[in-house]
Parts: sequence; C-alpha cells; structure tokens
Amino acid sequence: MQFIDLKAQQARIRDDLRLRIDKVLDHGQYIMGPEVAELEAALAAYVGVDHCIGIANGTDAIQIALMALDIEPGDEIITSAFSFIAAAEVIALLRAVPVFVDIDPLTYNCTAEQIARAITPRTKAIIPVDLYGLVSDIDAIVEVAAQHGIPVIEDAAQSMGATYKDRRACSLGTIATTSFFPSKPLGGYGDGGACFTNDPELAARIRSIRIHGQRQRYYHDRIGVNGRLDTLQAAILLAKLPIFDEEVSLRAEVASRYDRLIACADFGRHDIRAPHIPEGYTSVYAQYTVRVPDRDRIIALLHQVGIPTAVHYPCALHRQEVFAGSKVADAGCPESEAAAAQVMSLPMHPYLAETDQIRIVEALSSAVRDVAA
Repeated sequence: MQFIDLKAQQARIRDDLRLRIDKVLDHGQYIMGPEVAELEAALAAYVGVDHCIGIANGTDAIQIALMALDIEPGDEIITSAFSFIAAAEVIALLRAVPVFVDIDPLTYNCTAEQIARAITPRTKAIIPVDLYGLVSDIDAIVEVAAQHGIPVIEDAAQSMGATYKDRRACSLGTIATTSFFPSKPLGGYGDGGACFTNDPELAARIRSIRIHGQRQRYYHDRIGVNGRLDTLQAAILLAKLPIFDEEVSLRAEVASRYDRLIACADFGRHDIRAPHIPEGYTSVYAQYTVRVPDRDRIIALLHQVGIPTAVHYPCALHRQEVFAGSKVADAGCPESEAAAAQVMSLPMHPYLAETDQIRIVEALSSAVRDVAA
C-alpha cells in the first residue's frame, strides 16, 4: 500500500504526458517556453483571477510575493505556528520577523481573532496557511487586515482545488501562492509553484522578480531571483489539469468513506477526531489528517501491518530550534503544540480503493484499542 499513488494517475494520462513532453523536446525551449504562458492562462481562468505567474516552487512563490510587497528587514509578518516551514523560512530569509499565531483546533488554520491580537505598527503582511487542503476563514482575515491597510498572502500550497463560499482557493488574497510539488493535489514531476493576483502592478513586479528583476533582457529594475517555472513542468501540469476536477471529486469521495468508516469503528474509550470542514467550504484533502492518542505507538503498530502514515507536522514552528526566541502572539500557541503532538495523516489519493480504506481503519481501530489496554 502506498501513502500517495502517483502511478495510477500517470497511467490515465500517459499518452497526453508523452505528447506534451515530446512537444517540449521538439521545440527545445526549456526555459520560459510557450507551455509556461499556456499554463498561466489556464490556471488564471480556473482560479478566477486576472494574473497567474509560474514560479520555480511554492517556497519561492511566497518569497517573491513578499519581495513584490517591498517587505524590508525588521518588518513583522504574521503567520501560522502550525505549518510547513516555508512561509516562516522566507520571512526570515528576507530579514523580516515572523510572528506566530495559534490555530483553530478544528480546522488547524489560524483565525482572524488570533491575527488581530498580533497586529502592531510594524506588521506589513499576513500569511494565513490553508492547511490540509482547507481554506482559512479568509474573509474575516482580509477584513481585519483591511482595517490596518495590510496585504494578505494566501498560502494555498495545499488547497488548490478547494473552495470557500463558492470561490476557489488561490483567488482570495492580495496575492495567493501555491505549490506543484509532486504530492500536492495538482502536482508536477519535480518542483513548481505559482503566484496569483488581480493587481496588474503586483503581477508585473512578480514577473520581473522571478527573472532576476529584469524589465527586459539584461536590464534590471530591482533585485530579483532565479524563480522561473520550467517548461517541462508546465507541460506536465497541462496534461494533468483536464482531470484535476475529477480527481478533486474522487478525493472528496475517499474522505467521505474515511469519515463513515471512522464514525462506525470501535476505538474503545478514545475518540478519533476526523477532519472538520465548516459549512460553505470544500476541502481538496491534500492530507486526510486525524488526531489520535499516543500517536507514535499507534504509528508503529500501523507500520507493523503495512499501513503507511505521515505526520504533518511533529513540531510547531515557534518550537523549532531555528526559531528559538521568535515572536509569538501574547496568548501563545497551545493549540499548535497540542496538534503537533497528536496529528497523523492516513493514506490519501484519488485512487485509494474502498477495500484498502476498510483495512486502514480496522488497523487503526485495533492500534488505538491496543495502546489504551
């Protein structure tokens, strides 16, 4: 059993993949070839924004977004304490100050209330992270940000394909960013990412920054980076995009089966918390993450019977050694620390068979009862 099955998807689109890749090999424009612009137009239309800019990876996308907003050393950037390190990492790389806020214990996303308490005169941007495929409560966050004139960068690395009040992820902030890492719901066969915005000036800055700050070849208006999306990755994503909505629906079906199986399973005296999707939201289930007691023992028992798992994430960011002494909102981040001790992700992909899910939940039920004995 695989945690994520990329081969099943590849078998469906193999012919189109080969055609797309062969076309790139034939024209030989491996950097900024025509497939990049084609993908950008397709993704902008899919998401419902005016501008999509292909970027080398999701981490670079966040960094370039911050650079486009003219973030300077010492500026404070508010972000989630419970997430992958990328957003906090690029804040630090730009010598700005990450300010960590706590999460909602049900959605695992930071909240407008937590963000509002963390805003100071030095706050120059807010980066809510759409964890596990679920969009943050972005309207409330944008409302708080607007009261202070602060831009919002939607980190949608895990939520491409999800919706929030009938709007798509990647369309909800001043700038949105995403990742096409292979394990993402829409993933390439290597690194890739994108920025999205409706602001033409920001789009122009982002396009310039991703190619070393150029306005035209060898003429530079600003400091930039080498942050372009490769043509081959764009071609691969173009082959995947036509089946993406179907795969999002299949992910929802897999998640729904998990929900039913977990609700009916016998976990003894323990409750297993399945993902919570608020009304008006849809999740793309980048991960199917549950909360369990004595997680490490349960993982070990599952691995003994061939059930793969993952932990996203085992350490809250403000507790990472690299961020020792970092700035944390006044209330601290107890929910982030509790989640880091308890969350565990089960196998999740569009082609996961019901028989495998039954086996997974039966093994989980047995493991939970065993550790409680």
